[in-house]
Amino acid sequence: MHSDQDRSLTGKIGRVSGAIGPGTLGEVMIEIRGGTSAYHARPYDGSSTFPVGERVLVMYLQPPQTVYVEALPEFLQHPA
Repeated sequence: MHSDQDRSLTGKIGRVSGAIGPGTLGEVMIEIRGGTSAYHARPYDGSSTFPVGERVLVMYLQPPQTVYVEALPEFLQHPA
């Protein structure tokens, strides 16, 4: 499942712009290189769900444009 890993985006925080869940291809917006880019997104554990607007942590990029994400750890969360 986690083959061909690219760690260039590991640790980035993204905002869900298309719901992410098992068996679906969601979308996250990630601030990178002075702008914001959209990436396809899947849950890292294969079973979590993330609604639109939730902030998530990028675990890795699967080229060309899919990131695997997990819940943002509590210590990285801050009030909106």
